[in-house]
Amino acid sequence: MAFFSKQQPEPIPEVETSVWSCTNDGCSGWMRENFSFEATPACPLCASTMQPEVRMLPEIS
Repeated sequence: MAFFSKQQPEPIPEVETSVWSCTNDGCSGWMRENFSFEATPACPLCASTMQPEVRMLPEIS
């Protein structure tokens, strides 16, 4: 017999994170700044320019 817990999973702490965000209004592309290999990357989804931004994202260790 299996028992299942209805406990909520522990919340993942969120931190302010620097990201690159696509400037194209029709695209929702973004990437964490530390995952970019270029000084000013192009959007991987639509190849538009990207701008720096700060978002609250789950912490990655």
